[in-house]
Amino acid sequence: MSALKESKLKKTLEAIPPGFMVNTAWLERHGVNRFLARKYVDNGWLQRVHRGVFWRPLPKAGSSNILDWRICLLSVQYLMDYDVHVGGMTALGQQGYNHYLRLGSNAPVWVYGKSIPKWLAKLPLNAPIKTRNMSLFSDPTLGLKMDESDPETSLPWAWQLKMSAPERAVLEIMDELPDHESFHNLDMVFESLTTLRPRTLSALLHSCKKIKVKRLFFVFADRHNHPWRKRLDPEEFNLGSGDRALVEGGKIHPRYRIVVPEEFVKSEPIDGT
Repeated sequence: MSALKESKLKKTLEAIPPGFMVNTAWLERHGVNRFLARKYVDNGWLQRVHRGVFWRPLPKAGSSNILDWRICLLSVQYLMDYDVHVGGMTALGQQGYNHYLRLGSNAPVWVYGKSIPKWLAKLPLNAPIKTRNMSLFSDPTLGLKMDESDPETSLPWAWQLKMSAPERAVLEIMDELPDHESFHNLDMVFESLTTLRPRTLSALLHSCKKIKVKRLFFVFADRHNHPWRKRLDPEEFNLGSGDRALVEGGKIHPRYRIVVPEEFVKSEPIDGT
C-alpha cells in the first residue's frame, strides 16, 4: 500500500471516534469500498462486529468483545443516520427515574424507530436491545428530546442520545403492559413522576392511537393524583367505548372500564377536573 493511500485511509478513520461504530454504507460514502474495508480490519484499525458493521477499537482496549449500548446507539443516530430513539423504561432510567428499574445485564434497552437495522439487536452489547416501531402516536415526533444528562462526558462533538421525554416514555411503557413490562414496577416509578408537563401530556394523549394506553394512563394518574393530574380532563380525550380485557384474573376498573390487577381498583377514583 502506498504512503499516500495509507494516509488517506487514516484520515477517513479519524472521522470515526474511538469506540464508535460505522456500517458499510458509511464507509462507502467516505470512499472506502469493501476491499479497502478489509484493509482497515487487517491493519487493526477497525474490528468487524457483525456483517457490514465495524467498530473502531479504543486505545489500549482490553480483550472484551462486549460493547456499550449507549455508544452503539449514538453511532447509529449520528454516524449511520438512522432515525431512532431510546424510549420506555430505558428513557426514564436515563433521566433519573431509575429507583425501581430492573438493573444489570437483563434489563433491556427499548429502541424505537421507523427503520431500525435488523443487526442492532444482534450486536454483542452490554444490554439486550428491544425494538419497536413508531405506530403508537399519529405524530411520531411528539415528546422527543436530547439527553442532556448523559454521564459520558467524553462524547465527541457534544453528541447526545435522542430519547423520549418522561411524558412520552410513560405512555410507551403503558403500551408494553402486561406482557413486557410490570404493573408493579411502573407503579413504583409513576410515584416519582411528580413534575410531568400537562400540556405535553395532553398533546401526546390526543396523538396516541391506542385506547388501552390512554385508559391505563388515567388509571395510574388517578391512583397517584400528582398535581398535574388536575390539569387533565379524561372527557377531553377519546377513550373509546365498551370494556377492555387486559389482565387475566384482574378486575374491571369502574371508571375506565379496563381489566387491571385488583389493587388498581381498590381506591376510589379521583375526579381531577
